[in-house]
Amino acid sequence: MARPFATLTSSDASTLNADHLPLVLHAVQGDCGVLHGHMARANPLFREGVSDLDVLVVFSGPHSYISPSWYPSKQDHGKAVPTWNYIKVHARGTLRFTTDESWLLSHLAQLTHQHEQKTAQPWTLSDAPRPI
Repeated sequence: MARPFATLTSSDASTLNADHLPLVLHAVQGDCGVLHGHMARANPLFREGVSDLDVLVVFSGPHSYISPSWYPSKQDHGKAVPTWNYIKVHARGTLRFTTDESWLLSHLAQLTHQHEQKTAQPWTLSDAPRPI
């Protein structure tokens, strides 16, 4: 995915939530693929532990203001208005949490590899400081 940073929106009995996190697409899982991500244990959504929650994930692409002066019709008849061009992808699904350490390590390794592969000296999980 070229733009893996997304807004995860959810709603529970008491509030609306918007969390921002990088996601990894597993295209061959499920009917339309599965998104994997992780969030801090301190995150209120994680702390509540609500599983099987319906969510909307929004990926934002490039966007820009478009001036009316850009349109040829502005010169022809003067009737043009400004607009905003943008690219968005919405994905709906069910949120599920896991606390499986091997799953988390595998996910973090894949996420890190995805973003480090273009660097001259890619960082890996083995480069992380050891727990005290």
